[in-house]
Amino acid sequence: MERPRPAWAPDGRALLWAALALPALTADRLGLNEPRPLWQQLAGVAVLAVAAALSRRLPLVAFGLAAALSFTAAPALFTVSYGPALGVFALLLGLRAGRARPAVLCFAAVGCAGTARIVLVGVDPAPEWLVMTGTLLFGCVFPWLGGRYWRQSRELAEAGWLRAARLEDEARFAEERARLRERARIAQDMHDSLGHELSLIALRAGALQVAPGLAVEHRTAAADLRAAAADATDRLHRIIGVLREDDDEPAPLAPAGETLEQLVARAAESGLPVRYEPVGQGPAAEPGGVAERLLHRVVREALTNAARHAPGAAVTVAVTGRAAGAGRAAGTSVTVTNGRAAQDGSRPSRGGTGLLGLRAAVAAIGGTFEAGPHKEGFRVRAYVPEQRTAVRPAGSARAPFTHARRRFAVGLGAAAGVGVVLVGTAFGWYAYAETHSVLEPAAYAKLRLGTPVADVERVLPERDVNDPPDERAPAPPEGADCRYYRASGELFVSVDHFRLCFEAGRLVAKDVVPGLGLSGEGREEYEEFVR
Repeated sequence: MERPRPAWAPDGRALLWAALALPALTADRLGLNEPRPLWQQLAGVAVLAVAAALSRRLPLVAFGLAAALSFTAAPALFTVSYGPALGVFALLLGLRAGRARPAVLCFAAVGCAGTARIVLVGVDPAPEWLVMTGTLLFGCVFPWLGGRYWRQSRELAEAGWLRAARLEDEARFAEERARLRERARIAQDMHDSLGHELSLIALRAGALQVAPGLAVEHRTAAADLRAAAADATDRLHRIIGVLREDDDEPAPLAPAGETLEQLVARAAESGLPVRYEPVGQGPAAEPGGVAERLLHRVVREALTNAARHAPGAAVTVAVTGRAAGAGRAAGTSVTVTNGRAAQDGSRPSRGGTGLLGLRAAVAAIGGTFEAGPHKEGFRVRAYVPEQRTAVRPAGSARAPFTHARRRFAVGLGAAAGVGVVLVGTAFGWYAYAETHSVLEPAAYAKLRLGTPVADVERVLPERDVNDPPDERAPAPPEGADCRYYRASGELFVSVDHFRLCFEAGRLVAKDVVPGLGLSGEGREEYEEFVR
């Protein structure tokens, strides 16, 4: 929650207005702009106050007011009085406006309006348009891009903290799921391992029950032992069913500890009539891999079911390695087939989730699973494809951010290149125009009133001033054609100008228009020198 601002604390918009109003009020007095009436300065400060008030909720309107204010002061958009305000409001526009299209349209509208104004009222359109374009690019577009980059950085930082919090939650949930999955794995392993061992105990008890030469009481004890082992297996199955999380758990990650051939051999040693038949010459499942562990579970569950529900029936375990071929992946298939029960008293199945869980586990890794009656017995068949771990590139998660940064850098570099070209061209034209319109003070002093125009033009420079300071010059003679020339080639400063007025082909007036900043005794001595 945002802390409330104290009543005595100044508002940020008021401070912004005060900072932007300072150059608007002092630039004319320092000689950085042409002098303007006081009412124009006060009106500009008032417009800046409105723009500052709207900068938070309507940043686009605030920037438009600053651009309009700059156009009223100079056709080329660049002024010392309102240039800082133009850049600041462009920065705030990029920082506070969510969409880029309105700002781009506004920049285009400002460019079109400035071009039309230069064409209609501009004195020298080419350099003024270059200055206007450079100001729009460096004073508006670049600050706007900086504001947008600042905004995106803050949003990315906030998104990063949110992502960190989400990752913490996901890690906590993953830990909880891992704990539940481990419980389910232990339950499944207990079900498969202990159930298999109890089935083998029941199988041995059944073999002991029918052994010749055994006393009646021993035969009865063996039958009771067999029944108790079967009951224990059923109770274990029901208890484990409560502990398991679901029936779609994948194969346990702990290695089985024995191969398929060893599993079959151990079952045969316990009295189960089973034989192992490797088929084909294809590659077998990788030892300790996902496929090998899952096939171990399938065979173990099938042997347990055969011992419980078909005691005495012959069991065949066929394992086939399948090589990769056209449109077919490498893998291993196993088939466990048992015949009809050879012993009486076999207990009917109460149904369970062992085969269903195996079916889901095999299907989860792209294999196939079949289980059902076959001839007079039962058959379980499973195919498990070879498993390969896919490695994800380390930098793929950063790709969107890298692409966004690269796109921003390319756009900024292109804009900077265009801006450098425009500003360089504008500066070159400005320097050429200013330095080729200089009339030396000594040549001006030699000019006499009444001299023919042809004689005067021999000492004049090739260009006259495009933006004459006529507001500081005295009233020209009526009907005369006046030209202005610079008294010095200095750039970016206010210099004196010479005005020559011609009428009827002769020089009728010559005046010195003083630059800003020189006054008093020094001004009088200079004017006396050039007369």
